[in-house]
Amino acid sequence: MVNLKTVTIALLLVLLGIWAVVRSFPSEEKKVRKQFDLLAQSVSKVRGDGTITTARKVQKIRTLFAENCGLHIRVYSLSGNYTPHEIASHAVRARLHFSKLSLRFYDPEIDFPEEGTAKVTLTARLTGTTTTGEYVNETRELECVLKRTDGKWLFSSFKVVEILRR
Repeated sequence: MVNLKTVTIALLLVLLGIWAVVRSFPSEEKKVRKQFDLLAQSVSKVRGDGTITTARKVQKIRTLFAENCGLHIRVYSLSGNYTPHEIASHAVRARLHFSKLSLRFYDPEIDFPEEGTAKVTLTARLTGTTTTGEYVNETRELECVLKRTDGKWLFSSFKVVEILRR
């Protein structure tokens, strides 16, 4: 007869093993979400960010984008295809106007329409203080496409969804 204590311990060990495997290998959805977290961290700026911190953030921004990324952000007159270097340059110029800047992403809806492609619709909120002391608080809905290249998800398209107002 099998001891109940032995079965319980074996079952717990199996469940612990399954939990460890699931935690060790994040899902594709978690990998996509992580890219948004990295982008938000790289764009954000706090008072006192020095040259070295800024350089690290710019380098990180470059690694998040595909070689040819479409930006369609009419609000900021950005429309076209850009290289990671050009996108990082735009980010640096934008950051120069702020003493404090925060980018957050909310409520992502992630879809994988085909192998190696993720379509994400989410809300982005940009808050901060300009170098002249003006407070900025903007919220936009975005449609983004990420492509998996060499096992890494890279942004290949950003589009601001225009909301019609009466």
